[in-house]
Amino acid sequence: MGRPDPIPEVVIAVDPGRDKCGIAVLRADGSVLSRQVVPTAEVAVAAERLLGAHSGATVVIGNRTGAGEVNAAISARSRVSPVLVDEHHSTLQGRRRYFQENPPRGWRRLLPVGLQTPPRPYDDYVAVVLAERYLASLCRG
Repeated sequence: MGRPDPIPEVVIAVDPGRDKCGIAVLRADGSVLSRQVVPTAEVAVAAERLLGAHSGATVVIGNRTGAGEVNAAISARSRVSPVLVDEHHSTLQGRRRYFQENPPRGWRRLLPVGLQTPPRPYDDYVAVVLAERYLASLCRG
């Protein structure tokens, strides 16, 4: 059996999409250093900037919509080989995480959260979920 991959100090996770991408930076302990949503056309530049700030970071990308294009753009610009992570149900988990950190206020708190849509894009929260999945897979490995 091969040796398991070492756990990186920092993970930069990207939730790719057609128009926008969520990006999150997490430490190995799961603490979130930053989150942002950027236009897909700018994701490679944003990833390059984060890689410059966090040398030796591992980049992970969700494996569904837009994954191929985003992977190619980041690889070409930053000369890294991103790791693909399963995105199954990550959008739902990201949405749930958004509402945990930003509970509805006023009359909206009376509506079930499952019937609400966050007032802003929450792709950055989905990226956090992807980073956590990657780190968990290393701990299991």
